Amino acid sequence: MTLIKSISGIRGTIGGNPGDNLTPIDAVKFAAAYGIWLKDYSKKGKLKVVIGRDARLSGEMIQNLVVSTLVGLGIDVIDLDLSTTPTVEIAVPLEKADGGIILTASHNPKQWNALKLLNEKGEFLNAEQGAKILEIAEKEDFAFSEVDDLGSITRNDSYIDIHIDEVLDLSLVDADTIRKAKFKVVVDGVNSTGGIAIPKLLQELGVEVVKLYCDPTGHFPHNPEPLKEHLGDICKLVVEEKADFGIVVDPDVDRLAFIDNKGEMFGEEYTLVACADYVLGKTKGNTVSNLSSSRALRDITEKHGGTYEASAVGEVNVVTKMKANKAIIGGEGNGGIIYPESHYGRDSLVGTALFLMLMAEKGGTVADLRASYPSYFMSKKKIQLTPGLDVDAILKAMAEKYKDEELSTIDGVKIDFPENWVHLRKSNTEPIIRIYTEAKSQQEADGLADRIIGEIKEVAGL
Repeated sequence: MTLIKSISGIRGTIGGNPGDNLTPIDAVKFAAAYGIWLKDYSKKGKLKVVIGRDARLSGEMIQNLVVSTLVGLGIDVIDLDLSTTPTVEIAVPLEKADGGIILTASHNPKQWNALKLLNEKGEFLNAEQGAKILEIAEKEDFAFSEVDDLGSITRNDSYIDIHIDEVLDLSLVDADTIRKAKFKVVVDGVNSTGGIAIPKLLQELGVEVVKLYCDPTGHFPHNPEPLKEHLGDICKLVVEEKADFGIVVDPDVDRLAFIDNKGEMFGEEYTLVACADYVLGKTKGNTVSNLSSSRALRDITEKHGGTYEASAVGEVNVVTKMKANKAIIGGEGNGGIIYPESHYGRDSLVGTALFLMLMAEKGGTVADLRASYPSYFMSKKKIQLTPGLDVDAILKAMAEKYKDEELSTIDGVKIDFPENWVHLRKSNTEPIIRIYTEAKSQQEADGLADRIIGEIKEVAGL
């Protein structure tokens, strides 16, 4: 199935049959469901929604369909055209809009696209709201506006610049400090909108930029997920250019990865660790990441005298816990930085600026910085189960087996051992249990995962 309907929006592959793929009919249906939900939710006469998209090939088509559907519902649209996920998120409250839609399939390959839905704060909808929109779409319970009541379209392509200004105005970002460091940085924008936003930000900060795949054509030159196996070109170019480091973002610019001066991965998990290290060094406070993120954030937070807490996986869950715990920085281990002084959304522009400040003040190389942090290694495996097996009962049995350890059951089962941890999560779409582990060596992380897989098989009678 290549049309995935979830509480956080709808995503799928372009082409094919309605209901099976993300066709024009599906795009219109879900845009209409969001518009109908928003009318009921906001209880206002005239609504305004911000729309922006990444550079993927289907973006303009999907954008035209979504914009026209909202206009047909009598909703005014602020069209940012090519943009980034965090840019749309900050635009919603700045425009005093009632919601927002980002047209992006994030790190998925070019044949995918998606509608990501925002509330009036520019934050992702919660599970209850998402479920309501799915219900409206299923029933096709739409009533469109008459001709005198149609919405209007206002185009505004200045928001990436506004976003950059917002980053430069953050209290812990000092452009002069960064300029004095005279950094040289290679940027891989995966031929999407990060290729516009990140070089512009760096130039404003006096950084010498070497561009790689920064032309927003939507023809991704490699798999757009910023993982080591996809990033050979930038790793090589950082060394050839004698650059201080490299920056990689995904197509919608909410995930951020660094390449050190030796052309090695800094590690996506360590993007948040480094940014938190800088922020906590300036401001006392707490942090949050999800249960599958590195323990290194906890170590750094406690070193600075703060408290670390883990949320269920998913950005909306991280944000909810951050608000509850008054966390001053948080995010996800996939390179997503959430810095509330800016906004409650993962933002690679904010992360880049904080990282540059850390490097400018600390001096030394990015490789030295990475070596200074606690070193952890992760293993990510899965176990395929026979259909019909009760996955919840298996997870419950594993929780019971390890009840004397530090245990969390808010999202699957997370077992924190003194030297390592394991997180077991079930898939919502297939009979699979995902097994994430982290330890002080790769061998230990893989060994722990294999041991737990053996125990699950025993419990399941496989």
